[in-house]
Amino acid sequence: MAESRPVIPSAPPGEERLEHRWSAARGRMVGFYTAVPAGFGDGRGLPVCLVMHGASKTPDDYAALGLGRFLTDLVRRGLPPFVLAGADGGQLAWRPSAGDDPQRMVHEEIPMWCRQRGFDTTRLAAWGWSMGGYGALLLAEAFPGFVKGVAAFSPAVRPDDDVAGAARLLRGTPVGLWCGKQDSLYEEVLELRRRLPEPPVAGSFADGRHNFGYWSRCLPSAFDFLAGVLRS
Repeated sequence: MAESRPVIPSAPPGEERLEHRWSAARGRMVGFYTAVPAGFGDGRGLPVCLVMHGASKTPDDYAALGLGRFLTDLVRRGLPPFVLAGADGGQLAWRPSAGDDPQRMVHEEIPMWCRQRGFDTTRLAAWGWSMGGYGALLLAEAFPGFVKGVAAFSPAVRPDDDVAGAARLLRGTPVGLWCGKQDSLYEEVLELRRRLPEPPVAGSFADGRHNFGYWSRCLPSAFDFLAGVLRS
């Protein structure tokens, strides 16, 4: 189906890097991806959006998804720049399990790795899709004030899960929420929206399924939202 094909801007990527680093939190080597919009060199001094993947993608896939191109498209549309940074969180829904703690990796190690690159880690946001959307919301709940905003695409939430149960902890954190009407998670995401202590400040619920064909169409508005929360 045509809608399953990602729509990627024609803008060029800037510096994209994929390397492997030891994560003590996870107890293994992980892929670590960063992207800087074209025209901003190595990204020194730019704020950071933490990327949290779903079950079917890893940082190895981010360049092919056009994430760097979306960043350049953002600044060409007149929005302030930021960088992307994300590492492989495995299949644990970004929760700790038996000594493997991807959430701690995002909270402690990725900011450290970003500081080593000269990025501004005093300004952080989080973006994730599916399992990663759940993980991004859970991160903001676990560490209030750690991120300036969360963009969640079709987060894999349930009415009785940790994210929904602790939604009150998102008070004061701007949330953007997107989900396709043909997504199997649609009703659950609507219920999460009702439970949020404050209405989402960005997002949409348009026709679309649980895939990057839909999510790629949401990325420009999500990046606009993230640029806004990272500006301050």
